[in-house]
This record gives sequence, C-alpha cells and structure tokens, in this order.
Amino acid sequence: MGQSKTSKYYASNPKAAEKRREYQRELNKDPEKKKYRAELQKERRKRGIDGKGGADMSHTKSGKLVAESPSKNRARNGSNKKSTKK
Repeated sequence: MGQSKTSKYYASNPKAAEKRREYQRELNKDPEKKKYRAELQKERRKRGIDGKGGADMSHTKSGKLVAESPSKNRARNGSNKKSTKK
C-alpha cells in the first residue's frame, strides 16, 4: 500500500506537519469533541465490536447511531466539508 498525497506532503514538509499536529492537539482537547468520541466509543463497546476492527459508529440525520464501514464513514465529508449523513 502506497502513501497518500497528504502523507507524502507532510513527510517532505516537517514545519507544515508540526503545524497540523498542533492544530489537531487543540481540536482534540475540545470538551464537545471528547464527548462526541466518548459517545461513539460507548456504543461500540455496547455492541461488542470495540477493539476488533470492523465497523465505525456513524450518526444519521435523525441522530441515531448506526454501524457503517470506516471507509464510507470517514470519506463522507468531502473537500467542501458538507456532511451527507445518511
């Protein structure tokens, strides 16, 4: 498996990579984001799929949580950052 364009870019631009990591650290500290991740993790534990790879938990437009393949779930928000929730 090869590297993505993004991965190659950050490998050859260490300053940009560090800037991105700083941004991500701040973003991940946000209490709302922590709560969001905890909710998804709790549901994975409840369904017995935590730690086994497999499906992500995905929010639907109605707010329900459904199991969905990671590739579909993570690719949904395109470059325009518009959600296309199921």
